[in-house]
Amino acid sequence: MPSDESSITARSPRTSIRDPHLIPVVAHDAHLSPVAMDRLRPDALRQRLAQIGDWQPPISGDGARPEGLSERQATAASVLVPLVQRPGELHVLLTRRTDHLHDHAGQISFPGGRAEPSDADAVATALREAEEEVGLKHEMVEVIGQLPVYTTVTRFVVTPVVGLVRPDYVLALDSFEVAEAFEVPLHFLMNPANHQHHEFEFGGARRRFLSMPWRPGHGDPREYFVWGATAAMLRNLYHLLSD
Repeated sequence: MPSDESSITARSPRTSIRDPHLIPVVAHDAHLSPVAMDRLRPDALRQRLAQIGDWQPPISGDGARPEGLSERQATAASVLVPLVQRPGELHVLLTRRTDHLHDHAGQISFPGGRAEPSDADAVATALREAEEEVGLKHEMVEVIGQLPVYTTVTRFVVTPVVGLVRPDYVLALDSFEVAEAFEVPLHFLMNPANHQHHEFEFGGARRRFLSMPWRPGHGDPREYFVWGATAAMLRNLYHLLSD
């Protein structure tokens, strides 16, 4: 694992990555402590996000950009980090994008997208996009804070908006963009023992990205491969809650 975590990159389909599962794993983080469960309670999260101040995340973006993208104008965007209030613990609501999309097909993502002129702020963008993509109503979400922006390889400047979601939410997926929505226990994602570092070569340089593969278990053979920008933003949340 590199000492400067900002060197971890989350690459787009414009690089050589076709299937991130096939990129070799070069490190795990079992030596790092998980976030204590008492820090993963709603009140503790509200307090920590209210005190975020000028905290700087270890991973501020995707790193070096492929040729031709470095001059692209930056575009504001937001994602909702939806924390579902299940009995006993919080779960993170994630989506799997449909396989036919041009960008990030099949990837695991937070609900979100680019800002529109009618959006009052980053929070409004995140809530609007979540309702458009998965049908999550605004009134089901209590926004409790924001993480520092994350800049993707394609020059989207993304604000992660953290919200607590009522457990009785009902979804209506946009079938063009979203193949499915699912939940992952927050404590799983906040345990570095479940974080993997992958390394590959692109443009004459060695690149890294994070992944957090989630397997539901209980006879369910599926694996949800959380990686790239989504994994990086979750890793930033880990560091915020560990500080």
